[in-house]
Amino acid sequence: MRIMLDRKTEHASSGWTKWLVLGLAAGVVLALGVYFHLRSLKVAEPAMDILRGETAAPSMRLDEPLSPIRELTTLDARKVALGKLLFHDARLSRDGSVSCATCHDLATGGVDRRARSLGVNGQEGDINAPTVYNAVFNFRQFWDGRAGSLEEQVAGPVLNPAEMANTWDKALATLRADARMASSFRAIYQAEPTAEAVQDAIAEYERSLVTPSRMDRWLLGDTSALTDEELEGYRLFRRHGCVACHQGENVGGNLFQRFGVMQDYFADKKAAQADLGRYNVTGREEDKHVFKVPGLRNVALTAPYFHDASTDSLEEAVALMGRFQLGVDLSQEDVASIVRFLHTLTGEKLQ
Repeated sequence: MRIMLDRKTEHASSGWTKWLVLGLAAGVVLALGVYFHLRSLKVAEPAMDILRGETAAPSMRLDEPLSPIRELTTLDARKVALGKLLFHDARLSRDGSVSCATCHDLATGGVDRRARSLGVNGQEGDINAPTVYNAVFNFRQFWDGRAGSLEEQVAGPVLNPAEMANTWDKALATLRADARMASSFRAIYQAEPTAEAVQDAIAEYERSLVTPSRMDRWLLGDTSALTDEELEGYRLFRRHGCVACHQGENVGGNLFQRFGVMQDYFADKKAAQADLGRYNVTGREEDKHVFKVPGLRNVALTAPYFHDASTDSLEEAVALMGRFQLGVDLSQEDVASIVRFLHTLTGEKLQ
């Protein structure tokens, strides 16, 4: 993606050459973003199939890079209820101290607001926990995209020695010993608790964690949903090219991208294993420092930001994205305006 003159003209042309290179690179970023967005729409079809109102309303804004989300209506209510219990059940961890909700607190934007989450025995993780809200709209799960579904993602923390540090045999034995829990599994799955059933129930619950916001109401045609100042922030969000990576239902979450497209984000830091991103999954050199683009819904609630939790400030996060991803030094005014827009992505009905 990284995008020479005789000596007489070199000095005079260096300025416009620099801007030409930056412009071309930004164009490539935008083109790739659009390409991967269009490609990701096919991936997102299972989620879209269960949205209420598949036919767009006459006033719906169909020409926007962002897509509205609405609550899912074809979920199995019994699985959702069971999944909710399991999501908050610390018995899934080896010592009974950590549940899914420990790291994904629904009261604080679906995160624990720590740079690194704490697992059993106070063990610190190696990456910032992403929000569980609207995860159904991600094309893959985890920062490095190693899980292809919500069900697959559920098993990760249960078995991770730095998180729940458990085994399925031990976790299932605990659930089977709980008469009420075992009865719920038999009623829904016609069997005693199994790893597949636990994963299925928690995933079904997570599909219910969808948070429409004022931005969705505007996208659906409510012209009073956003203020002029917020709309100006959205205009800048589009103009500066943020939408190359942050679009669709989750305002992201539907493609991979290198952290540091225009500048080397890791040049002045000692890279940790987690900083290698997608490379840890594929082993391919071109995947070093490539991550799943995070969705921006509820981003005003989910500090600290980025996989390495390098800033607690949403304003600084926006400025850093401008510099490293777009090659733009955003003015303070533009940063503040974009942040106002990002607040419109906060869900109106968080659990």
